[in-house]
Amino acid sequence: MLKDEELCVGAISELINVSQSAVSHQLRVLKNSKIIKPKKVGKQIFYSLDDEHIKKIYDMGLEHIIKG
Repeated sequence: MLKDEELCVGAISELINVSQSAVSHQLRVLKNSKIIKPKKVGKQIFYSLDDEHIKKIYDMGLEHIIKG
């Protein structure tokens, strides 16, 4: 989901039907791994992929899975 847009914890939680605390935990792991980056807007934090390299790695992995 974060490949194409920035999302906050609440939006991600609703989209995948998982608790906000579970989403927050996974986002923290991804942030600590420098896969995603946070951006604070007011009181909310929006997350996106860290850079274009992460998007390319994701696309390559998905292509590999699809081609089998």
